[in-house]
Amino acid sequence: MTLDRPMYRVKRRLLGKPLTTERVSEEKLSNRTALGVLASDCISSSAYGSEEMLRVLVPIVGTAAFTMVMPVTGAILLVLLLLTLCYSDVVTIYTRAGGSYVVARENFGPDVAQVAAVALLVDYIVTVAVQVSAGTNALISLAHLAGNGWTGLDHLQLPVSVAVIVLLAYGNLRGVREAGRMFALPAYLFMAAIGLVLFMAAVRAATGGLPQADLNAPGVVPLGTPGDGWLYGASLFIVLRSFANGGSSLTGLEAISNGISAFREPQGRNARRTLIAMSCVLAVLVLGVSTLAHYTHAVPYIDGTPTVIAQEARLAFGSGTVGTAGLVFVQLSTALVLYTGANTPFTGFPFLASFVAQDRFLPRLLTRRGHRLAFSNGIIALAVLSLALLLVTGASVDKLVALYAIGVFTAFAMAGSGLTAYHLRRREPLRRVKTTVNMLAAIISAAVVLIFAVTKFTEGAWLVVVVFPLGVWALIRINREYRHEAAALQRLPTGADRPRARRHRVFVLVETLDLATLKALRYAHELRPDRVQAVHLAVDEAHARRLSAVWESTSATSVELELVACPDRRLRHAMRELALRTTQGGETSLTVLVPRRMYTNVLGKLLHRGTGETMARALGQLPHVAVTILPFDASRAVRLLESGHVPELD
Repeated sequence: MTLDRPMYRVKRRLLGKPLTTERVSEEKLSNRTALGVLASDCISSSAYGSEEMLRVLVPIVGTAAFTMVMPVTGAILLVLLLLTLCYSDVVTIYTRAGGSYVVARENFGPDVAQVAAVALLVDYIVTVAVQVSAGTNALISLAHLAGNGWTGLDHLQLPVSVAVIVLLAYGNLRGVREAGRMFALPAYLFMAAIGLVLFMAAVRAATGGLPQADLNAPGVVPLGTPGDGWLYGASLFIVLRSFANGGSSLTGLEAISNGISAFREPQGRNARRTLIAMSCVLAVLVLGVSTLAHYTHAVPYIDGTPTVIAQEARLAFGSGTVGTAGLVFVQLSTALVLYTGANTPFTGFPFLASFVAQDRFLPRLLTRRGHRLAFSNGIIALAVLSLALLLVTGASVDKLVALYAIGVFTAFAMAGSGLTAYHLRRREPLRRVKTTVNMLAAIISAAVVLIFAVTKFTEGAWLVVVVFPLGVWALIRINREYRHEAAALQRLPTGADRPRARRHRVFVLVETLDLATLKALRYAHELRPDRVQAVHLAVDEAHARRLSAVWESTSATSVELELVACPDRRLRHAMRELALRTTQGGETSLTVLVPRRMYTNVLGKLLHRGTGETMARALGQLPHVAVTILPFDASRAVRLLESGHVPELD
């Protein structure tokens, strides 16, 4: 006979056969799979990074935006180079999940490291929402450009995005290996798709046949005039804001360092190789998309669809059957890689949360592996929080980007400054070069955070600015609670586990005389107390008299039944008063046994509402009083009686 509960059987059917802890070493990612899984977030951000630059430039400087986007892209690629060198250092030196959190903790102490922890946790939550929303935009853009009039699909943005997050959470709850196999392929399809777009655009440009987008189409972002942007020194502000928006192309770069535990040995070398490959791919994609925007004048739309990359694909492939097939391939690949880019946080967030919880800055339940060796609690928490963010913003990429880069660039700044401190304390080859690179990465990342906080403050960035200090305070507060508990344990005298009371009494709370009560009475005798007593809190006098009569007439127990008057129906108050009287003077310790009847069927749960937990909470705070809840499977006892068998009390 199986002892599995119904909910466990459902979980087993949904998630598959449970994996043993010994197999955790098998649930590692090869470099190719890791590039697909961990780099999807970073690579896929190229699908909207250039568009976010243009969204700032076009309304201010008009068509000049398509010229300005190139130097801004060049600046972003320079930052990418610095951050790649910085994080190559991270994964080489700190070969454990946590990335910038570990760097900050080792170099600045655990309290300062919580700034990096909050930055990464917030970034992961926003990343899921942004990537999924952008993926849905890609599908809606496909309908706009190739759907033969299917343009009324914007209302599906939110429900489709919600469904994708639920699917991603389910896939990750099945385990790391399943997630890798499921989510690695789209990254390679996206690389191939953008490569094909760039190739076709180059061919058409060489033959003079590469068209430009219609800048006056309905729904496009209104064009400004170049002169407006240069008035009153506003040009620097515009460029900085565009640069900050384009910085969203670099989000996800930290995913490999945060998920380094998922790599096979040697973890540091494998992670560094994958990081360099990812950065090279990202550089080509970002430069390619911006260059195409420069030549085709693909302009953002107010409602986000069709996207810039969708317009570029349409212009590169042209119309007709072959062009439409190419567009479908590009957009489906883009949607898939964006959706699977949202999977990267489902790998990094649980690892990071587990690591922070091991340092006692988050609840310990985040350190537990679940049914399939994944950190299930972290996965569920991430899904719930990202769904909430999605609902609040209506799955708008433009609104979400305002929350996006602050978290990740704060983490970049913490990693760069931590490594700067690390190299300054050591005498090693290339010390000055490494120190300079990491210092520049830290300064530029901090500048991006400041630019975003100022320029996007009224557009939603204020939320992150407020959440950051509150989040850091909450993590430090959790740690303080754990430290106080540990300190209290250390202050206990030698032999604190020895009994101090001279007498021990046991009360068994009785609602009615049944098998659950008899089981509790048997257990009470096994405790070998000085006295066992059954206690009934008499709310209903008629029921109390009947119970007393049944108790007197039965031979099943020799324990006395005490009726405690409770005319005001305040059960917990009456029991507290009885417990205090019993333990008065400190010479007597009291154990209260509360039978709890368990029912597997819904009707049984509705008909028998348990009060054991509330009673335990009321008595557990009293000195010299211990409360034990004794579960009893009442449904099984009923089934045995119906089949003619006598149920056992054990």
